[in-house]
Amino acid sequence: MITCRLVDRGFQGRSSATIQIAMRLSYSSIEIIIAILPLIVVIGATMIKEGVEDWRRHTQDVEVNNRKVKVHYGNGTFDFAEWKNLKVGDIVKVGKDEFFPADLLLLSSNYEDAICYVETMNLDGETNLKLKQALEVTSGLHDSSFRDFKALAKCEDPNANLYTFVGSMEFEGQQYSLTPQQLLLRDSKLRNTEYVYGAVVFTGHDTKVMQNSMDPPSKRSKVEKKMDKIIYFLFVILFLMASIGSIVFGIVTREDLENGRMKRWYLRPDSTEIYYDPKNAPVAAILHFLTALMLYNYFIPISLYVSFEVVKVLQSGFINQDLHMYYEETDKPAHARTSNLNEELGQVDTILSDKTGTLTCNSMEFLKCSIAGTAYGRGVTEVEKAMARKKGSPLADELNDDVDDDQVHTDAKLSIKGFNFKDERIMNGKWVNEPHADVIQKFFRLLAICHTAIAEVDEETGKISYEAESPDEAAFVIAAREFGFEFYNRTQTSIYLHEFCPVSKAKVDRSYELLNLIEFNSSRKRMSVIVRDAEGKLLLLCKGADSVMLERLAKNGREFEEKTMDHMNEYADAGLRTLVLAYRELSEEEYKKFNQEFTAAKNSVSAERDTMVDEVADKIESGLILLGSTAVEDKLQQGVPECIDKLAQAGIKIWVLTGDKMETAINIGFACSLLRQGMKQMIIDLEKPGIKALEKTEDKALITKASKASVIHQISEAKAQVSASRGDSNSFALIIDGKSLAYALEEDVKDMFLEVAVGCASVICCRSSPKQKALVTRLVKTGTGKTTLGIGDGANDVGMLQEADIGIGISGVEGMQAVMSSDIAIAQFRFLERLLLVHGHWCYRRITSMICYFFYKNITFGVTLFLYEAYTSFSGQAAYNDWYMSFYNVFFTALPALALGVFDQDVSSRFCLKFPLLYQEGVQNVLFCWRRILGWMFNGLSSAIIIFYFCTTALNYQAFREGGETVGKDILGTTMYTCVVWVVNCQMALCVSYFTVIQHVVIWGSVANWYLFSLAYGSITPSITTNAYKVFIEACAPAPSYWILVLFVVVAALIPYFSYSAITIRFFPMYHQMIQWIRLDGHSNDPEFCNMVRQRSIRPSTVGFTARQEARSNSTKT
Repeated sequence: MITCRLVDRGFQGRSSATIQIAMRLSYSSIEIIIAILPLIVVIGATMIKEGVEDWRRHTQDVEVNNRKVKVHYGNGTFDFAEWKNLKVGDIVKVGKDEFFPADLLLLSSNYEDAICYVETMNLDGETNLKLKQALEVTSGLHDSSFRDFKALAKCEDPNANLYTFVGSMEFEGQQYSLTPQQLLLRDSKLRNTEYVYGAVVFTGHDTKVMQNSMDPPSKRSKVEKKMDKIIYFLFVILFLMASIGSIVFGIVTREDLENGRMKRWYLRPDSTEIYYDPKNAPVAAILHFLTALMLYNYFIPISLYVSFEVVKVLQSGFINQDLHMYYEETDKPAHARTSNLNEELGQVDTILSDKTGTLTCNSMEFLKCSIAGTAYGRGVTEVEKAMARKKGSPLADELNDDVDDDQVHTDAKLSIKGFNFKDERIMNGKWVNEPHADVIQKFFRLLAICHTAIAEVDEETGKISYEAESPDEAAFVIAAREFGFEFYNRTQTSIYLHEFCPVSKAKVDRSYELLNLIEFNSSRKRMSVIVRDAEGKLLLLCKGADSVMLERLAKNGREFEEKTMDHMNEYADAGLRTLVLAYRELSEEEYKKFNQEFTAAKNSVSAERDTMVDEVADKIESGLILLGSTAVEDKLQQGVPECIDKLAQAGIKIWVLTGDKMETAINIGFACSLLRQGMKQMIIDLEKPGIKALEKTEDKALITKASKASVIHQISEAKAQVSASRGDSNSFALIIDGKSLAYALEEDVKDMFLEVAVGCASVICCRSSPKQKALVTRLVKTGTGKTTLGIGDGANDVGMLQEADIGIGISGVEGMQAVMSSDIAIAQFRFLERLLLVHGHWCYRRITSMICYFFYKNITFGVTLFLYEAYTSFSGQAAYNDWYMSFYNVFFTALPALALGVFDQDVSSRFCLKFPLLYQEGVQNVLFCWRRILGWMFNGLSSAIIIFYFCTTALNYQAFREGGETVGKDILGTTMYTCVVWVVNCQMALCVSYFTVIQHVVIWGSVANWYLFSLAYGSITPSITTNAYKVFIEACAPAPSYWILVLFVVVAALIPYFSYSAITIRFFPMYHQMIQWIRLDGHSNDPEFCNMVRQRSIRPSTVGFTARQEARSNSTKT
């Protein structure tokens, strides 16, 4: 009797196969619509968002193309025309502070010698001005002169190289060679020049800046891509489950007849022509397959994509609201411009950074100097402050605290850009009392004269400001002014100073006749001027790198050499840029001979012109007398050394890609501790004598072949050094210039170049064009397969930001191009530390944990459906009411998963920064590896088996209600569903590391929701609720066995996960679990214990001031 009642009650829902299948198909269609509707909404919203962003970009393009410039229309008249209408050969007139509309050939300017000053910030990130000069034959052209102007220019094909230009111009029957000196690039700005005339040579996409641009790629995080693969895997499992069920159903249906009677009579096969008909078993199996696909669709977490987007938007809000990344000076908070890449912030392996404006403040400060063997200047660099803080030295605090408020107020008031020198011995004219006052006078006079800066006088205030070709040159001129040698005017032939007179103790006007200027270049590494003073003396004043200056000193000019070198080494350790200053007096005959040779060399039209000029200059720049050395700080942004050190400790590699000269980039490398004394520098360049000799032949094919061979040879040598040093403590730095980089990025060389670069502690790419920055980023991204982050602040960084997995724009002084092309905008480089180590780690952990939990809860739910169907001979019956299934991912499990993805923390932000190595969990992807994913899936499988087995076993063959009724399909389904809701929500409670009120509310509120829903839904008319009508109120709630069973099943289902977690944490803890134990055991303030945990380094730190300090300590021990 009891057995009969169980079978009858348990399968009474199958009384009419046709009706049940129709209902199954009907409700499945509704469920599918409910499941995919949020996904459709998300996709639609994403399409709208992308469309809005595309429209904004289009609007910006239209705005730029519709800018206007004056164009020559004939008869010497100029009128405005739009940029988009310019054609090659047009003559245009560009005014002061205007951008060049195309690549122009400079013809003339308002200056007699046809020079102009150009700001190339948007191209190479440099804020210093570049001097350009037209050919002498066109220097006299002005408005009316263009009436009859005709010339023929021939030049190279459009290319992306910003620093080369080859061409010729035929004018009035003569041929003239063209160089980069005559080329004005689009998006550069005219500065300190009233106007220029130029001929258009490249327009539109042929311009060099456009040749350097790249199409913005679509970015998706690696976690999201892997999630797609897991979904595909689950689809395979879904089809496999449906296939197995259909095969079994077909076999059972075919064998359903026994002695002319149906074994499964309760399915009423007599009421249908196809379903359950043994004679049509194959067709029935196919139809069952389709039914199974709809039934098991809960196995696929479609709602995961909806939750995924919601969580990332909320995470972006936390990033935007973080006050630790708010820059008060400019009122700029962090701004996540896209939420697609939050978790990617926790997996960055390599950072590719611009230099100017990103690591530095776009300014130089004169900080120290060594004159006549005496060191002057008490300033402290950012590197010294960072090292002092690291060692716990009071130095950093003394600098800030041992000054009274009045002094601080006075210093702030008198702060001078480019000058941060403090030493009462020589300030305010007191240098006249120093033992070597005559040397000091010559030292600062040299700084005031030996330069190419232009003085600008403010007509209202009378204050003098300087525009220089480089920021360090501007710092020298400012320093000279502050010491009493004020440069205030220059002409083509003279330089004028206000000098402090040691005798009268007053300023006097002095002029120096400028005879010759020997310019600085990367091979000479020095600059000289020859002037005649008021007394008629001929003076050669020279400044340059110690590597070329010290060898040019006379025997009687080395009096202070040893002490000066000691001071320069100290300055270099402090991250300062040094130059040696020297001079000599010339006789009239010596100068006359030099001037003749120098003039002849400069006027030469042969291919060896530059070599001839260098040889003549080399002769005169010898026998010098040493005065001393300067030390300027390429002012790093606040907190850069500390940030780089912390990122290095986190195992993140840092590359610097800059348009600056190699010397500048190396100095910055030392300043921010990417380079240090004792680190082996492997320099790859094409400044070799053999290559220089070939360049004179102008044979492009031969030069290209030899240059590539030279680069390959240098890379091979570097590779051998890196390979030989593996296993020891040697660290290498790879430094490569733009010309060499062009060959290193070719298909047959780039893999070897990448292998060498990855083996180095630091990589610095100098003179890199915007396109090269993007190509290097692409090489690292594709070659290593690791996550890359590009960070920059200028238009020249846009390609790099777009190519990197994550683009970070610095909202600095170089405009908004980088920010508009970035994924996340921050105001200072130092904020990158918190963005990655805190928000990156949190976002990665939260999202991966949420995804794993989603798969767990859906597999738990889906497998119970499959097991029940197997229990009922795969008859197409669902274990649960249709609306139970529809609301599972909406009301009963969704909010806890969202809360996990938004609020959970394994460790606090303080511990994230204290133990930066924690970041490697994301880099190595230990929280979202296949082992962890499959582990969560297995956990879901075991939970489903425990729930189903215990429920069916406990409820079988026994009275459940007071009237003696046994359990039917409705009661079994409700009990199993209750267990599933309890188990998955309690599993969430075990997963959470950081409980908040919100998480308690959503977890236990979701369980409460199920009971409230059961009460409300079960009270609705049976025509809607079908078999759920008053099941909970009348059957489940009054039965003690229901509550006891639910409690027992929940505990049993959670025991496997709890046991595994306890064993893992106790015997095989992960890094974040070790840190959690530190906090729980109260060891967070124990330096020895914390240091012991830090020593579990995954990758030794080889850059940063910590590495510099350790290297110095090791060298002292040895």
